[in-house]
Amino acid sequence: MSTSLDDPSLPVSDRIRARLQRSEKRFNANDNIAAFIEPGELDALLEEVTSKMSGVLESLVIDTKSDHNTQDTARRVAKMYLTEVFRGRYVVAPPVTEFPNVECLNELMIVGPITVRSACSHHFCPIMGRLWIGVMPNEHSTLIGLSKFSRLAEWIMSRPQIQEEAISQMADLLMNRVTPDGLAVVMQADHFCMHWRGVKDTGTKMVNSVMRGSFLKDAALRREFLSLINLNA
Repeated sequence: MSTSLDDPSLPVSDRIRARLQRSEKRFNANDNIAAFIEPGELDALLEEVTSKMSGVLESLVIDTKSDHNTQDTARRVAKMYLTEVFRGRYVVAPPVTEFPNVECLNELMIVGPITVRSACSHHFCPIMGRLWIGVMPNEHSTLIGLSKFSRLAEWIMSRPQIQEEAISQMADLLMNRVTPDGLAVVMQADHFCMHWRGVKDTGTKMVNSVMRGSFLKDAALRREFLSLINLNA
């Protein structure tokens, strides 16, 4: 008799993965999988990751039984990944206060710099940076509270990411939420996979942008936006 993929005796990660695969849903490092996690399973996943992280420490030949500094490191790391630095994979999007564009605003709005933190999906090293968002609303656009831009950015960034994909995800999310005529996202960040390892170049930053709608078509609007953000501040 075959074992049900929802059998509670299976590791919780196997059950979640099986739901994703049955639904033919992608579960890349920077995808959100909250819809496939059932109540109570994050707690079980914490225990599973803690156990496997203990195995990693053992394979690194770290004496977690005698070393008082690392006795609880496996659980601390597991909790950090699931509830902090990779939280955006496992929880639904934060609630967003929305307002109708009663005054039919149609001028450039800029939000930023928003401090963002992520982790490189190649080495899990920190990415620390700033984000600027430009919005060209129209009479049918939905306006969202200022702090909600920061909350949505945190939700997108708190996953293993590469910078180019992260701001593209941010642009897609805001285009769907706000439905503006145009949207621009610029990010500048330090990548500790370069600072801390490899070439160990501490001076290099990465800057990239995504332009949608009127920002892509209107060079004057694009120049206005880029002139109003100060990457060097």
